[in-house]
Amino acid sequence: MSRIRIATRGSDLALAQADWTARRIRERLGVESERVVIETQGDRILDRPLAKIGGKGLFVKEIEEALLSGRADVAVHSAKDLPAEVPAGLVLAAFPERLDPCDALVTAEPGATLLSLKEGARVGTGSVRRTALLRARRPDLEIVPLRGNVPTRLQKLESEGLDAIVLACAGLLRLGQGARIGERLSPEVMLPAVCQGTLALEVCAAGEWAERIAELDDAETALRVAAERGLLVALEADCSVPLAGFCEVEGGDLRLRGLLASPMGELIAAERRAPADLKHAAEAGERVARDLLEAGGRELLAELRAAEKA
Repeated sequence: MSRIRIATRGSDLALAQADWTARRIRERLGVESERVVIETQGDRILDRPLAKIGGKGLFVKEIEEALLSGRADVAVHSAKDLPAEVPAGLVLAAFPERLDPCDALVTAEPGATLLSLKEGARVGTGSVRRTALLRARRPDLEIVPLRGNVPTRLQKLESEGLDAIVLACAGLLRLGQGARIGERLSPEVMLPAVCQGTLALEVCAAGEWAERIAELDDAETALRVAAERGLLVALEADCSVPLAGFCEVEGGDLRLRGLLASPMGELIAAERRAPADLKHAAEAGERVARDLLEAGGRELLAELRAAEKA
């Protein structure tokens, strides 16, 4: 079989993810690969919040176009960047084993924690979810908008006089920066983003690589993704929505927790358990979404979307 062309963004993290995937393809499938580096709209626009310029699709549209046009064979995405809908003709063929899904607090002062940060501390993040959950835990904090790739954000911790920034543990680990994790924020403290820490491998549904790439799927990760994306799809959520969703496999069951937050930190939470299979996982996502809507999420989403259009 010919070499496989891997479409990826050009950030340090995206390239590390693509290289990890290339090694896995070589080890598991016996196939060599080459990168196809693509600049997305999200990479080009760094001076505005994602929620104001189009949300999740900003990091995937051009990459998916490369698949559809035949310029690439497989795309490597951070699964949390994927919008609810997958374009016709494409399929998410595999979700390799998940890395740590939690958020990481990286602090200027060694040993500092979220609770020990001084009153009014300046904390950087570009995520509406992290902003809302930080305000729920520490309403005194000054939240500073932060964009850019992981190395840029780490540099801004010092250059912008921040006391801390919040990043994904998985991204730091993939870049060999795990030592920068000052505090791993557990799901009880900060419920993770849908599919955080997970890679998604996307291919043309009818292409020659669809079945081979599916061999890289991790069964437990796929179950967790089905539940979390079931929640995302049911809520039709994007980057403008402070949504968290986290699924765990406990014994023979799935436990899915979902959370919607207002920008000021008011929280709406719901939880469901279900048998650990793909059908029930997706249904659990839909049920948690319905529970959130009935608990006040419908009004909250309407307010958020109205504000976005204003």
